[in-house]
Amino acid sequence: MRFGVTGHRVLPPGIAELAVNYWRRALPTGAGLLAVSSLADGADQLFAAHALSVGGTLEAVLPCGNYAGSLPADGARDRFENLARAAATVITMPYPEPCEQGYLAAGHALVDRCDHLFAVWDGLPARGPGGTADVVAYARARGRPVTVLWIDGARRA
Repeated sequence: MRFGVTGHRVLPPGIAELAVNYWRRALPTGAGLLAVSSLADGADQLFAAHALSVGGTLEAVLPCGNYAGSLPADGARDRFENLARAAATVITMPYPEPCEQGYLAAGHALVDRCDHLFAVWDGLPARGPGGTADVVAYARARGRPVTVLWIDGARRA
């Protein structure tokens, strides 16, 4: 079974801990964990790092060729590079630079490659095409189970 993730890039206090604690309880470890992530900062990198830390296999689905350049230089870019190198498979959408179409295509491809989606999501509409809400809506339309991980009352930046 493949598990995918979508979620916000900036997580309010307590959300990362909630998600990781849930994954520790609910997911297999070792070769039994197949994780799919787009490796964005925030929830995507958190899930990818968790999967690798417990011996799982990581597949990366990237929205464009120069995706690393779109990530903050505050450490997210370095984490991205390390996670991409550790991934067993890296699939890149056919866009050279970050764009809304690439984000949406990557979200759809991620859902198409997983059997269950985790959404580290506040339940609000996406701030642009390919955002968390769009990925969740696509997963639900495709009949994928979705587990939303969020704390009531928490607000994203």
